[in-house]
Amino acid sequence: MKKWLGLTAALAIVASVWLLARRTAPPEAPFTRVGRERLVSTLVTNGKAEPIEWIRVRAERSGALRRLAVERGSVVAKGQVLAELDASAARAELAAAEARITQAQSELETMDRGGREAERADMDGQHARARLELQQAEKESAALARLAEKNAVTRQEASEARERVDRLTVQIQALAARRAALVTPLDRKVAEARLRDAQAAAELARKTIDLAVIRAPMAGVAYRLPIRAGAYLNPGDEIAEIGRLDRLRITVYVDEPELGRVARGMPVTVTWDALPGREWKGTVEKTPATVTALGTREVGEVACVVENPGRELPPGANINASILSRVAENALVIPKEALRREDNQPGVYVLDGNRVAWRPVETGISSVTRVQILKGLNEGDAVAAASDVALRAGLEVRPSFR
Repeated sequence: MKKWLGLTAALAIVASVWLLARRTAPPEAPFTRVGRERLVSTLVTNGKAEPIEWIRVRAERSGALRRLAVERGSVVAKGQVLAELDASAARAELAAAEARITQAQSELETMDRGGREAERADMDGQHARARLELQQAEKESAALARLAEKNAVTRQEASEARERVDRLTVQIQALAARRAALVTPLDRKVAEARLRDAQAAAELARKTIDLAVIRAPMAGVAYRLPIRAGAYLNPGDEIAEIGRLDRLRITVYVDEPELGRVARGMPVTVTWDALPGREWKGTVEKTPATVTALGTREVGEVACVVENPGRELPPGANINASILSRVAENALVIPKEALRREDNQPGVYVLDGNRVAWRPVETGISSVTRVQILKGLNEGDAVAAASDVALRAGLEVRPSFR
């Protein structure tokens, strides 16, 4: 029994000594070596794809959509029919207007000929008979006048013959006046007004019929069709969006602190989660002039242009973008996690013997995981990596290397 008690006491003493030594031993801290490598500075963010050249097609008149002639994604030529509205009422109006035009034109032609055929024929017949009667009366009056001079007839008979000539002359003048009165200037004005009114109604009906056929104003791809056959459209309602999709404009949202890294002409690579493994290449076309709010972010909208020869990347797609801002060959680099900031000064903790020392540094470009060191470190220096150990200048540590 005494033997077991002694063994237990010895073990307790050993454990106490081990714990005391552990509490007084320096903390273990991870370190990494400063090295050289080719550093590519990329800015990874998100954005949205849109056509560079596009147009929104809208209805110019109201009506029910009778036929939709294309599908979403269809390649269309300029002038190709996209949709047709119901135009049956306009066609009926056109037929009625054309009938009124024919009637008005016929009336004007009748007026140009001097009036209706039957009326003209009747007037001409009366005029011819009166002319014959006048000729006969003039002969008789002349004969009676000669006889009266010879006292062969009374002067009363000669006077009556002369009066008959005068009556026939007046009758002929009246018939001529009636013949001219078959068509008056007012009649012509009224007929011409009816013709203009009918022509205007026909033109309006034709325009309405033409507007019922909706055509593509440019060649491209109908990438948006928000309507369905049978829908009722009002003027201004959207029919389609058509654009050229072989090249796209990508609006890339860059956080405000990173905008200084972006310049015109920088290469950009675009990916889309819906087509993993596919990439679209392009360049930065324009840097932003303003910063705007995007949710909780303050961003600048960087305009990029990418090639889309297969038209696989659709307008409106939410994309991932990687802008290649700079490349540094044989750069002196450390992990980003090793870079710290104290008193608003970037720096690192370096291993000096078995203690750490604070070393201010000057940084260059960076990638997602690496940062370039321009001043303050040499190749092979050991710098402290991120850990739970609270480091301070002069702290003794037990280094472990990654």
